[in-house]
Amino acid sequence: MNSRDRVISSINHKQPDKVPIDLGSSTVTGISGIAYNNLKKHLNIEGTTRIYDVIQQLANVDMEIINLFGVDALDINRVTAEGNDWFEIRLADNSIAEYPLWFKPIKADDGSWITKDKDGTILSKMAAGATFFDQMYYPYENGYPNSFKDFKEALKKLSWIVHSHASNLNAGELREKLLMMKESTNKALVMSGGVKLLELGFFIRRMDNFLMDMITDEGKISEMLDILVDMHMSGLVKKCQAVGDIVDVIRFGDDLGMTSGPFMGLDTFRKLLKPRYKILCDYVKKNSSMKIFLHSCGSIKQFIPDLIEVGFDILNPVQTNCYDMDPLKLKREFGSDITFWGGGIDTASVINMGTPGEVRKDVLNRCEIFSKDGGFIFAPIHNILSEVPPQNIVAAYNAVKEFNGESS
Repeated sequence: MNSRDRVISSINHKQPDKVPIDLGSSTVTGISGIAYNNLKKHLNIEGTTRIYDVIQQLANVDMEIINLFGVDALDINRVTAEGNDWFEIRLADNSIAEYPLWFKPIKADDGSWITKDKDGTILSKMAAGATFFDQMYYPYENGYPNSFKDFKEALKKLSWIVHSHASNLNAGELREKLLMMKESTNKALVMSGGVKLLELGFFIRRMDNFLMDMITDEGKISEMLDILVDMHMSGLVKKCQAVGDIVDVIRFGDDLGMTSGPFMGLDTFRKLLKPRYKILCDYVKKNSSMKIFLHSCGSIKQFIPDLIEVGFDILNPVQTNCYDMDPLKLKREFGSDITFWGGGIDTASVINMGTPGEVRKDVLNRCEIFSKDGGFIFAPIHNILSEVPPQNIVAAYNAVKEFNGESS
């Protein structure tokens, strides 16, 4: 099997020739720029590190490392990221990287970095020594407007939207480049669908306010969610028409859970979110060949049957260190109906604080649990953060090779 065959086979719950591997095919399976610089130094690999996700400070993973680790999937943003103009910066550990030219944070007197819009509103801030930007402005923090006629203008003040990487290619150019990428690499191609419902509520209203609104102001919430569905549908139409026959996986993202349990009860989920997810998933299923990937952190086991029912094919990051997210139970109960893209190494306590031997043991155990009959793509539980030692990253990916019967 080539890489794409391997990924698609696993998503279809057919045993692939070996466990598919991911690093950097999305902004939720990526690696911090600092960790990436340390990894390259450890491997004696030269070249500039480019920070393509500026909010989370994630690096664009070079093909040399993708090939070294046997990665089977690519983020389609590579084709546009490689064409941008970049400028040199220093990360929090003083190592060198590059930002895209359109991202120009300002250094404040206290050593922090801030971003502003054209009106001078502070949109985001990265504290001195920190490794990611925090959202600072919430357009509806103090209440909803009487009408949502200016909703799209409000979204333009969200740092998560303003500072997200956007393609500078037209549909025809993008198709051509993706066809070349597919033919030259044989990798599975992954695309962000831009779909968020709950999280955009968090971003625009602030998390605590929005969660209370789901109980106390269902009418206003429903009105805003319907606007979001229409907005996302417009984006999905363009994506499906442009590359829906080329891209293999489209990613949605909504963090539905905390470490201790879901953000809401099942009844609230089924009333406000589930039917809207179904509308969006149905469109993708009917108008493309893409598999649908849902990123949701936290304890969400009780939602999984409903997520399967609405049409999600893939669940990420499979945060097994949360309540009721035991790997054995997840695989036994849902392994034939949804693919676990993640859950491959604990990022909260093992890959960052364990020894290489402990990393190896954890990876081998999780591959054993998740890989039977397909339905598993190896990736860490969310992004590899800045403090992760490079030898542990190497140990994790070597352990997958070992499980696959390959030499490292």
